[in-house]
Amino acid sequence: MYQAEDMVKRWLDQKDLDEGLKKELLEIKDQEELQDRFYRDLEFGTGGLRGILGAGTNRMNIYTIRKATQGFADYLNHHYGRESEKYPGDTPPVAIAYDSRINSHLFAAEAACVLAANGIPSYIYTELMPTPALSFAVRHYGCCAGIMVTASHNPAKYNGYKVYNDEGCQLTLDAAAEVLSLIEKVDLFDDVKTIADELKLTDHVPTAIFTADEDGKALINMIPEETTEAYLAAVMKESTVADCSDLSVVYTPLNGTGNVPVRKIMDRIGVKQVSVVKEQELPDGNFPTCPYPNPEKEEALALGLALCRQLSKEGNAPDLLLATDPDCDRVGIAVREMDEAGKEDYQLITGNEAGILLLDYICRIRGEAGRMPKDPLAIKTIVTSKMADNVAKNYGVTMIDVLTGFKFIGEQIGYLEAKGEEDRYIFGFEESYGYLSGAYVRDKDAVNAAMLICEMTAYYKKSGKTLVGRLKELYEKYGYYKNDLMEFTFEGAAGMEKMNGIMTGLRADAPMRIIDRKVVEIADYKLSQRRILGGSKTCDLAVGTRPITLPKSDVLEYVLDDGSSIIVRPSGTEPKLKVYLSAKGSSRQESEEIIEALKVEIQGIIEVN
Repeated sequence: MYQAEDMVKRWLDQKDLDEGLKKELLEIKDQEELQDRFYRDLEFGTGGLRGILGAGTNRMNIYTIRKATQGFADYLNHHYGRESEKYPGDTPPVAIAYDSRINSHLFAAEAACVLAANGIPSYIYTELMPTPALSFAVRHYGCCAGIMVTASHNPAKYNGYKVYNDEGCQLTLDAAAEVLSLIEKVDLFDDVKTIADELKLTDHVPTAIFTADEDGKALINMIPEETTEAYLAAVMKESTVADCSDLSVVYTPLNGTGNVPVRKIMDRIGVKQVSVVKEQELPDGNFPTCPYPNPEKEEALALGLALCRQLSKEGNAPDLLLATDPDCDRVGIAVREMDEAGKEDYQLITGNEAGILLLDYICRIRGEAGRMPKDPLAIKTIVTSKMADNVAKNYGVTMIDVLTGFKFIGEQIGYLEAKGEEDRYIFGFEESYGYLSGAYVRDKDAVNAAMLICEMTAYYKKSGKTLVGRLKELYEKYGYYKNDLMEFTFEGAAGMEKMNGIMTGLRADAPMRIIDRKVVEIADYKLSQRRILGGSKTCDLAVGTRPITLPKSDVLEYVLDDGSSIIVRPSGTEPKLKVYLSAKGSSRQESEEIIEALKVEIQGIIEVN
């Protein structure tokens, strides 16, 4: 642990320290605040960096960005540089993109300048772009890696830095661990190479930055509009060609990157009636009307729902509300529906429900059109609804489960591509509102998902159905599955220690009964072991231990004798402990009652530990 006083002095002694960060440090009088800023380096996890903006080693600023990029550059030069076995010639480029958050474009330019100083060329977008567009650029330019500056759906005080491999997929666990080991060797002031100071970089970049190597070859290249068009064309290839001319949509990009690409896609599939939430239309990293721009949360959709209801009163009721998060890789939706009292309103669809609907729709449409591939595959994460397994089975689709994080879905697509079997992949999704059809990128894509959701809504509308109506049909067929998520926040050093203690406590003293139901399976993904305790009403596995073949991860799963389950894991991107609840009942009411009982019991278990 760093001593805050020593680190503050070292920062202030830097003669070229950024004036804004210097002023910020000088104004801090709270010792606990200083300790939190300097007690550790901002952690480079499996998804890269994510943290609060500001001065300090435990904050997002140009120095922590430079340090991370220097470590990443060392990794890239080792594996892809001119002296490497794989690439004996010129080092392949790195693609860089950024979203609408505070300093995103500055951090992107800083990364490009560190790469350039290390002899690594880059291609950087000249305007903010969705995360999937970064994955596309990596593949389009034959890059060795990619960098996306974003904190996804976190509050405005956060920013982040995600790194991608040469397939356009976020780094695998082993690669991320290697990059972390190299970053840890870098002193953020003494060991970083950069041309940022030479170019007098300001926050009005990256459109103006340029430099060349000793051979005159550009080291920092701007990505032209043609590449963006190629990305949109790739999205359009996944269209189900449903007639959307009668569809009415309200859309909010939540002040993020989705405004242009999502609206272009809706126009190209024939959606004529699109109303945009004006307060959230243009990029704004402060998110003034939406402090937590996460389309999973109802409050993030509040203005969109208000506009839907206003238009309904005026006689122009929209069929659908779409909301994409700031880096446009997640999408939340609400649909027009009659409530139990016969009153028309807008009902939110969860990530699990939207994923189930899309999986069923894609399978149905492919079957009707004779386009279902041989041995089709779908992929979901372990915390995603088990209902998807039954839907896939009904259509003869193999379902693959992977660890939490869309990169594990992208990794599976990569395995298929290596065998020339990428056409077998038809859909992948996770409960946290991330979806992808097609192998053109290796990350979730809200532009793709928005297109499919519009087409699906229009398809059912023509037969007099809503998405809620179709969902009810699926529940009647497969059973009433209910999923929910509990989140426990642990800020700062003490919070991290508390969260780790909870996981240790659960491992040391596992609950044997939950809501008066017997725990029949305990899976510890960190130990790669599933213990079958016996007594399940839904599974006839013999008592004993089964290996878990997925990569090791700090995840615990408890399966109850009625098939309900609880999964506990620390978030990889936020200071939170996440608990995923799953239940299956004979009716909606029964499954909801099980979930509510689980919530009460889990709250008590977390508090005790």
